[in-house]
Amino acid sequence: MQAYILINTEPGRPWEVAESTQRIDGVKMAHAVTGQFDVVAYAEFIKMDDLGRIIQDIQSLKGVRRTQTVIVMPPTIRK
Repeated sequence: MQAYILINTEPGRPWEVAESTQRIDGVKMAHAVTGQFDVVAYAEFIKMDDLGRIIQDIQSLKGVRRTQTVIVMPPTIRK
């Protein structure tokens, strides 16, 4: 399964949070971005419990204010 985790950080911390997020097991990439969110992370996982751990690890990082997660819907749901 796949998800994007959208992160709001404290001012001046998006690059630090993005770098720390990339070190979390399951996170494949994380980027400081412009717009409503400060960092966007992409994660791959097998079980929803794994996603919960990834989110918990991100939320515990210094400089993270809050997160919002969107789970990728597999193409087979369309049928």
